Amino acid sequence: QVQVAESGGGLVQPGGSLRLSCAASGSILSVNAMGWYRQAPGKQRELVATITGSGLTNYADSVKGRFTISRDNAKNTAYLQMNSLKPEDTAVYYCNADIKDRDFLSYRYWGRGTQVTVSS
Repeated sequence: QVQVAESGGGLVQPGGSLRLSCAASGSILSVNAMGWYRQAPGKQRELVATITGSGLTNYADSVKGRFTISRDNAKNTAYLQMNSLKPEDTAVYYCNADIKDRDFLSYRYWGRGTQVTVSS
């Protein structure tokens, strides 16, 4: 059984910072690309940032220069450091991970999401 779980969301004032974590656990052989997406009320889920197994990153234009994605391969964990937060960053943030399990089967797993609210 493989699970992906986010943590670190919360309420922050505009201009503030938060760090989200995404941990993959269970019967894992390898974790390849990992990514963060977000969905605001009434909007479609959108890409925030991705990181490959070798550390190559990609960002949405709306977060470039403010958000940083990173990973700790030893812990099967990805992070999203969010600085200079804006009210429009308010959303549920979801993590995904491309995982090969110990049966050599590969799937993209999603977490259940963590709420980020930017408000004064």
